[in-house]
Amino acid sequence: MILAGLAAATITVAAAFPPRVAGAEEVTAECKAAYLADYDSGTVVYAKNETERLPIASMCKVMTLLLSFEAVDDGALAYDEQITVSDNAAGMGGSQVFLEANCQYPVSQLMKSIVVCSANDSCVALAERIGGSESAFVDRMNERAQELGANDTLFANCTGLPKEPQYSCAKDVALMLRALLSHEKYFEFSRIWLEDFTHPDGRTTSMTNTNKLIRFYEGCDGGKTGFTNQAGFCLAATAKRGDMRLISVVIGAESSDKRFESAKNMMNYAFNAYESRKLVEAGKPCEFSVSVRGSKIKEIGVMPEHTLTAFAKKGEKTDAEVRYELKEDVKAPVQAGDCVGEAIVYVNGVESGRTNLLAASGAERYSYGDAFLEGAENWN
Repeated sequence: MILAGLAAATITVAAAFPPRVAGAEEVTAECKAAYLADYDSGTVVYAKNETERLPIASMCKVMTLLLSFEAVDDGALAYDEQITVSDNAAGMGGSQVFLEANCQYPVSQLMKSIVVCSANDSCVALAERIGGSESAFVDRMNERAQELGANDTLFANCTGLPKEPQYSCAKDVALMLRALLSHEKYFEFSRIWLEDFTHPDGRTTSMTNTNKLIRFYEGCDGGKTGFTNQAGFCLAATAKRGDMRLISVVIGAESSDKRFESAKNMMNYAFNAYESRKLVEAGKPCEFSVSVRGSKIKEIGVMPEHTLTAFAKKGEKTDAEVRYELKEDVKAPVQAGDCVGEAIVYVNGVESGRTNLLAASGAERYSYGDAFLEGAENWN
Protein backbone atom coordinates (compact mmCIF):
# COMPACT_ATOMS: atom_id res chain seq x y z
CA MET A 1 0.00 0.00 0.00
CA ILE A 2 1.40 3.39 -1.04
CA LEU A 3 0.34 6.43 0.93
CA ALA A 4 0.90 10.16 0.62
CA GLY A 5 -0.63 13.23 2.21
CA LEU A 6 -1.44 14.25 5.76
CA ALA A 7 -3.61 11.86 7.75
CA ALA A 8 -3.24 9.36 4.95
CA ALA A 9 -3.89 6.37 7.17
CA THR A 10 -5.66 5.72 10.44
CA ILE A 11 -5.42 2.24 11.89
CA THR A 12 -7.56 1.36 14.89
CA VAL A 13 -6.05 -1.26 17.18
CA ALA A 14 -8.36 -3.32 19.37
CA ALA A 15 -6.91 -3.17 22.88
CA ALA A 16 -8.15 -6.30 24.60
CA PHE A 17 -6.77 -5.69 28.05
CA PRO A 18 -7.22 -8.67 30.40
CA PRO A 19 -9.27 -8.39 33.61
CA ARG A 20 -7.76 -6.59 36.55
CA VAL A 21 -5.94 -8.78 39.03
CA ALA A 22 -8.22 -9.55 41.95
CA GLY A 23 -7.22 -7.95 45.23
CA ALA A 24 -4.71 -5.50 43.81
CA GLU A 25 -3.62 -3.36 46.76
CA GLU A 26 -3.98 0.39 46.70
CA VAL A 27 -0.87 2.54 46.75
CA THR A 28 0.83 3.41 50.03
CA ALA A 29 3.81 5.76 50.09
CA GLU A 30 5.17 6.76 53.49
CA CYS A 31 6.99 9.95 52.57
CA LYS A 32 6.50 13.68 52.06
CA ALA A 33 5.95 13.41 48.30
CA ALA A 34 5.70 10.66 45.71
CA TYR A 35 5.04 10.14 42.02
CA LEU A 36 4.44 7.08 39.84
CA ALA A 37 4.12 7.17 36.05
CA ASP A 38 4.33 5.03 32.95
CA TYR A 39 7.61 5.71 31.14
CA ASP A 40 6.39 5.43 27.55
CA SER A 41 3.21 7.48 27.72
CA GLY A 42 3.95 9.58 30.80
CA THR A 43 0.56 8.56 32.23
CA VAL A 44 0.40 9.35 35.95
CA VAL A 45 -0.68 6.42 38.12
CA TYR A 46 -0.18 7.95 41.56
CA ALA A 47 0.80 11.35 42.91
CA LYS A 48 1.24 12.74 46.42
CA ASN A 49 2.29 16.36 46.92
CA GLU A 50 3.97 15.96 43.53
CA THR A 51 4.66 19.66 42.94
CA GLU A 52 5.68 20.59 46.49
CA ARG A 53 9.14 22.16 46.45
CA LEU A 54 11.45 20.06 48.60
CA PRO A 55 15.18 19.32 48.92
CA ILE A 56 16.05 16.17 46.94
CA ALA A 57 19.69 15.57 47.99
CA SER A 58 21.66 13.44 45.52
CA MET A 59 18.71 12.91 43.20
CA CYS A 60 19.84 16.18 41.59
CA LYS A 61 22.62 14.04 40.07
CA VAL A 62 19.99 12.76 37.63
CA MET A 63 20.37 16.13 35.90
CA THR A 64 24.17 16.06 36.21
CA LEU A 65 24.17 12.70 34.45
CA LEU A 66 21.65 13.82 31.82
CA LEU A 67 23.83 16.76 30.81
CA SER A 68 26.89 14.49 30.72
CA PHE A 69 25.23 12.00 28.39
CA GLU A 70 23.89 14.80 26.22
CA ALA A 71 27.38 16.32 25.99
CA VAL A 72 28.56 12.99 24.57
CA ASP A 73 25.63 12.93 22.14
CA ASP A 74 26.52 16.45 20.97
CA GLY A 75 30.19 15.53 20.43
CA ALA A 76 31.37 17.91 23.16
CA LEU A 77 32.57 15.00 25.30
CA ALA A 78 33.76 11.43 24.67
CA TYR A 79 33.53 8.39 26.92
CA ASP A 80 37.23 7.64 26.50
CA GLU A 81 38.36 11.23 27.08
CA GLN A 82 40.75 11.68 30.01
CA ILE A 83 39.74 14.40 32.49
CA THR A 84 42.30 15.97 34.81
CA VAL A 85 40.74 16.23 38.28
CA SER A 86 41.05 19.60 40.02
CA ASP A 87 41.85 20.12 43.68
CA ASN A 88 38.32 21.42 44.09
CA ALA A 89 36.76 18.23 42.69
CA ALA A 90 39.07 15.93 44.62
CA GLY A 91 38.26 17.76 47.84
CA MET A 92 34.52 17.16 47.76
CA GLY A 93 33.02 15.55 50.84
CA GLY A 94 30.14 13.13 51.25
CA SER A 95 29.88 10.07 49.02
CA GLN A 96 32.92 9.84 46.75
CA VAL A 97 35.44 7.55 45.07
CA PHE A 98 38.41 9.54 46.40
CA LEU A 99 39.72 10.89 43.11
CA GLU A 100 43.38 11.96 43.08
CA ALA A 101 43.89 15.65 42.33
CA ASN A 102 45.83 16.40 39.11
CA CYS A 103 45.41 12.82 37.90
CA GLN A 104 43.49 11.84 34.78
CA TYR A 105 40.37 9.65 34.70
CA PRO A 106 38.25 8.53 31.72
CA VAL A 107 34.83 10.11 31.38
CA SER A 108 33.10 6.72 31.36
CA GLN A 109 34.58 5.80 34.75
CA LEU A 110 33.54 9.11 36.29
CA MET A 111 30.00 8.73 34.98
CA LYS A 112 29.84 5.13 36.20
CA SER A 113 30.89 6.17 39.70
CA ILE A 114 28.08 8.74 39.85
CA VAL A 115 25.47 6.22 38.72
CA VAL A 116 26.63 3.41 41.00
CA CYS A 117 27.81 5.09 44.20
CA SER A 118 26.76 8.75 43.86
CA ALA A 119 30.33 10.09 43.76
CA ASN A 120 30.37 13.83 44.50
CA ASP A 121 33.98 14.24 43.38
CA SER A 122 33.19 12.74 39.97
CA CYS A 123 30.20 15.07 39.61
CA VAL A 124 32.32 18.16 40.09
CA ALA A 125 35.08 16.86 37.80
CA LEU A 126 32.57 16.38 34.99
CA ALA A 127 30.80 19.67 35.70
CA GLU A 128 34.07 21.60 35.48
CA ARG A 129 34.98 19.89 32.23
CA ILE A 130 31.58 20.39 30.55
CA GLY A 131 30.70 23.83 31.87
CA GLY A 132 34.14 25.30 32.48
CA SER A 133 33.17 25.73 36.13
CA GLU A 134 30.64 24.14 38.43
CA SER A 135 28.64 27.39 38.62
CA ALA A 136 28.37 27.61 34.82
CA PHE A 137 27.34 23.95 34.72
CA VAL A 138 24.65 24.60 37.34
CA ASP A 139 23.29 27.41 35.15
CA ARG A 140 22.91 24.88 32.36
CA MET A 141 21.23 22.43 34.78
CA ASN A 142 18.59 25.04 35.51
CA GLU A 143 18.14 25.88 31.84
CA ARG A 144 17.69 22.21 30.98
CA ALA A 145 15.16 21.79 33.78
CA GLN A 146 13.04 24.57 32.24
CA GLU A 147 13.33 22.94 28.81
CA LEU A 148 11.96 19.70 30.27
CA GLY A 149 9.07 21.51 31.92
CA ALA A 150 10.49 21.02 35.40
CA ASN A 151 9.18 24.35 36.62
CA ASP A 152 9.43 23.62 40.35
CA THR A 153 13.17 22.92 40.31
CA LEU A 154 16.16 25.07 41.19
CA PHE A 155 19.70 23.72 41.42
CA ALA A 156 22.48 25.33 43.47
CA ASN A 157 25.19 22.72 42.81
CA CYS A 158 25.74 19.54 40.81
CA THR A 159 25.88 17.17 43.80
CA GLY A 160 22.82 17.84 45.92
CA LEU A 161 24.88 18.67 48.99
CA PRO A 162 23.02 21.18 51.20
CA LYS A 163 23.07 24.71 49.77
CA GLU A 164 20.33 27.32 49.62
CA PRO A 165 18.27 28.00 47.66
CA GLN A 166 17.87 24.55 46.11
CA TYR A 167 14.75 22.44 45.58
CA SER A 168 12.75 20.21 43.25
CA CYS A 169 9.57 18.14 43.40
CA ALA A 170 8.54 14.54 42.76
CA LYS A 171 7.00 15.31 39.37
CA ASP A 172 10.10 17.16 38.15
CA VAL A 173 12.45 14.40 39.28
CA ALA A 174 10.35 11.94 37.25
CA LEU A 175 10.65 14.20 34.18
CA MET A 176 14.44 14.32 34.56
CA LEU A 177 14.77 10.59 35.09
CA ARG A 178 12.58 9.90 32.06
CA ALA A 179 14.94 11.98 29.92
CA LEU A 180 17.98 10.20 31.35
CA LEU A 181 16.52 6.75 30.63
CA SER A 182 16.47 7.51 26.90
CA HIS A 183 20.26 6.96 26.92
CA GLU A 184 20.97 3.24 26.54
CA LYS A 185 24.55 3.67 27.80
CA TYR A 186 23.12 4.66 31.18
CA PHE A 187 21.85 1.12 31.75
CA GLU A 188 25.36 -0.31 31.33
CA PHE A 189 26.22 1.53 34.54
CA SER A 190 22.93 1.43 36.44
CA ARG A 191 22.69 -2.39 36.48
CA ILE A 192 26.04 -2.75 38.27
CA TRP A 193 25.69 -3.92 41.86
CA LEU A 194 29.31 -4.16 43.01
CA GLU A 195 32.51 -3.12 41.22
CA ASP A 196 35.96 -1.74 41.98
CA PHE A 197 36.91 1.72 40.75
CA THR A 198 40.55 1.65 39.66
CA HIS A 199 42.71 4.76 40.04
CA PRO A 200 45.71 5.67 37.84
CA ASP A 201 48.16 4.60 40.58
CA GLY A 202 46.56 1.16 40.79
CA ARG A 203 44.67 1.57 44.04
CA THR A 204 40.98 0.69 44.04
CA THR A 205 37.82 2.02 45.64
CA SER A 206 34.95 -0.42 46.11
CA MET A 207 31.64 0.80 44.65
CA THR A 208 28.30 -0.64 45.81
CA ASN A 209 25.07 0.47 44.18
CA THR A 210 23.13 2.71 46.55
CA ASN A 211 19.85 1.59 44.93
CA LYS A 212 19.05 -1.73 46.65
CA LEU A 213 16.11 -2.34 44.33
CA ILE A 214 18.62 -3.14 41.56
CA ARG A 215 19.32 -6.40 43.35
CA PHE A 216 16.12 -7.05 45.25
CA TYR A 217 13.21 -5.91 43.05
CA GLU A 218 12.24 -7.74 39.86
CA GLY A 219 12.79 -5.60 36.77
CA CYS A 220 14.53 -2.68 38.49
CA ASP A 221 17.48 -1.60 36.38
CA GLY A 222 18.06 2.04 37.26
CA GLY A 223 17.50 4.95 39.57
CA LYS A 224 19.13 7.34 42.03
CA THR A 225 19.06 7.54 45.80
CA GLY A 226 19.55 10.60 47.97
CA PHE A 227 19.87 11.50 51.62
CA THR A 228 20.61 14.55 53.74
CA ASN A 229 19.22 15.45 57.14
CA GLN A 230 17.17 18.18 55.46
CA ALA A 231 15.85 16.09 52.55
CA GLY A 232 15.33 12.80 54.35
CA PHE A 233 15.59 9.57 52.41
CA CYS A 234 14.85 9.94 48.69
CA LEU A 235 14.70 7.61 45.70
CA ALA A 236 13.98 7.81 41.99
CA ALA A 237 13.71 4.33 40.48
CA THR A 238 12.67 2.59 37.30
CA ALA A 239 11.63 -0.99 36.63
CA LYS A 240 10.54 -2.84 33.52
CA ARG A 241 8.44 -5.98 33.18
CA GLY A 242 7.33 -7.09 29.74
CA ASP A 243 6.46 -4.03 27.67
CA MET A 244 5.81 -1.83 30.72
CA ARG A 245 8.44 0.46 32.24
CA LEU A 246 7.56 2.50 35.32
CA ILE A 247 9.15 5.51 36.99
CA SER A 248 8.67 6.05 40.71
CA VAL A 249 9.88 8.92 42.91
CA VAL A 250 9.95 9.11 46.71
CA ILE A 251 10.97 12.25 48.62
CA GLY A 252 11.37 12.65 52.36
CA ALA A 253 10.92 9.14 53.73
CA GLU A 254 11.83 8.65 57.39
CA SER A 255 14.22 5.78 56.76
CA SER A 256 16.09 4.05 53.97
CA ASP A 257 13.84 1.00 54.22
CA LYS A 258 10.68 3.14 53.95
CA ARG A 259 11.85 4.82 50.74
CA PHE A 260 12.46 1.43 49.11
CA GLU A 261 9.19 -0.01 50.44
CA SER A 262 7.25 3.00 49.19
CA ALA A 263 8.73 2.67 45.70
CA LYS A 264 8.03 -1.07 45.68
CA ASN A 265 4.43 -0.56 46.83
CA MET A 266 3.79 1.95 44.07
CA MET A 267 5.31 -0.18 41.34
CA ASN A 268 3.68 -3.38 42.59
CA TYR A 269 0.32 -1.66 42.32
CA ALA A 270 0.93 -0.51 38.74
CA PHE A 271 2.33 -3.83 37.55
CA ASN A 272 -0.75 -5.60 38.99
CA ALA A 273 -3.43 -3.12 38.00
CA TYR A 274 -2.23 -1.84 34.60
CA GLU A 275 -1.02 -3.19 31.30
CA SER A 276 1.06 -1.74 28.52
CA ARG A 277 0.35 -2.93 24.98
CA LYS A 278 2.92 -2.34 22.24
CA LEU A 279 1.23 -0.72 19.23
CA VAL A 280 4.14 0.67 17.23
CA GLU A 281 7.59 -0.92 17.35
CA ALA A 282 10.80 0.99 16.72
CA GLY A 283 12.59 -0.09 13.55
CA LYS A 284 9.81 -2.44 12.42
CA PRO A 285 8.65 -1.66 8.86
CA CYS A 286 5.10 -0.38 8.52
CA GLU A 287 2.63 -2.15 6.24
CA PHE A 288 2.63 0.77 3.84
CA SER A 289 5.16 2.80 1.89
CA VAL A 290 5.30 6.44 0.88
CA SER A 291 5.50 7.74 -2.68
CA VAL A 292 8.49 9.85 -3.70
CA ARG A 293 8.58 12.52 -6.40
CA GLY A 294 11.62 13.30 -8.51
CA SER A 295 13.30 9.89 -8.34
CA LYS A 296 13.29 6.70 -10.36
CA ILE A 297 12.51 5.01 -7.02
CA LYS A 298 8.78 5.59 -6.79
CA GLU A 299 8.19 4.45 -3.21
CA ILE A 300 10.13 3.79 -0.02
CA GLY A 301 9.37 1.85 3.13
CA VAL A 302 8.61 3.58 6.43
CA MET A 303 9.43 2.64 10.03
CA PRO A 304 8.84 4.25 13.45
CA GLU A 305 11.76 5.86 15.26
CA HIS A 306 10.52 4.88 18.73
CA THR A 307 8.19 2.28 20.20
CA LEU A 308 4.73 3.49 21.24
CA THR A 309 2.44 1.70 23.65
CA ALA A 310 -1.09 1.94 25.03
CA PHE A 311 -1.14 2.09 28.83
CA ALA A 312 -4.43 1.44 30.61
CA LYS A 313 -6.01 -0.06 33.69
CA LYS A 314 -6.92 -3.70 33.39
CA GLY A 315 -10.62 -4.37 33.12
CA GLU A 316 -11.50 -0.90 31.86
CA LYS A 317 -12.82 -0.36 28.33
CA THR A 318 -9.91 0.98 26.32
CA ASP A 319 -9.95 2.22 22.73
CA ALA A 320 -6.48 2.54 21.25
CA GLU A 321 -5.79 4.07 17.86
CA VAL A 322 -2.63 4.64 15.85
CA ARG A 323 -2.79 7.49 13.37
CA TYR A 324 -0.11 7.81 10.69
CA GLU A 325 0.34 11.34 9.38
CA LEU A 326 2.64 11.55 6.37
CA LYS A 327 4.18 14.61 4.78
CA GLU A 328 2.13 15.91 1.89
CA ASP A 329 4.92 15.98 -0.65
CA VAL A 330 8.02 13.79 -0.28
CA LYS A 331 10.61 14.82 -2.86
CA ALA A 332 13.96 13.29 -3.75
CA PRO A 333 16.63 13.21 -2.58
CA VAL A 334 15.62 11.19 0.46
CA GLN A 335 18.15 9.52 2.74
CA ALA A 336 17.47 6.52 4.97
CA GLY A 337 16.47 7.87 8.36
CA ASP A 338 14.88 11.08 7.05
CA CYS A 339 11.60 11.99 8.73
CA VAL A 340 8.61 11.54 6.40
CA GLY A 341 5.79 11.79 8.92
CA GLU A 342 4.58 10.86 12.39
CA ALA A 343 2.82 8.01 14.16
CA ILE A 344 0.48 9.15 16.94
CA VAL A 345 -1.20 6.93 19.53
CA TYR A 346 -4.54 7.90 21.06
CA VAL A 347 -5.99 6.10 24.10
CA ASN A 348 -9.69 6.74 24.65
CA GLY A 349 -9.43 9.72 22.32
CA VAL A 350 -6.51 11.36 24.15
CA GLU A 351 -3.04 11.53 22.63
CA SER A 352 -0.65 9.39 24.68
CA GLY A 353 2.47 9.40 22.52
CA ARG A 354 3.97 10.15 19.13
CA THR A 355 7.11 9.32 17.18
CA ASN A 356 8.68 10.21 13.86
CA LEU A 357 8.23 7.96 10.84
CA LEU A 358 11.58 7.43 9.15
CA ALA A 359 12.47 6.49 5.60
CA ALA A 360 13.68 2.88 5.59
CA SER A 361 15.83 3.49 2.50
CA GLY A 362 17.03 6.31 0.30
CA ALA A 363 15.79 7.69 -3.00
CA GLU A 364 18.19 9.69 -5.15
CA ARG A 365 17.07 12.61 -7.30
CA TYR A 366 16.69 11.98 -11.01
CA SER A 367 19.92 12.28 -12.94
CA TYR A 368 19.77 13.84 -16.42
CA GLY A 369 19.99 10.36 -17.89
CA ASP A 370 17.20 9.00 -15.70
CA ALA A 371 14.92 11.86 -16.70
CA PHE A 372 15.73 11.34 -20.39
CA LEU A 373 15.04 7.60 -20.23
CA GLU A 374 11.75 8.04 -18.39
CA GLY A 375 10.69 10.72 -20.87
CA ALA A 376 11.53 8.37 -23.73
CA GLU A 377 9.53 5.53 -22.17
CA ASN A 378 6.53 7.80 -21.66
CA TRP A 379 6.85 9.04 -25.25
CA ASN A 380 6.68 5.50 -26.54
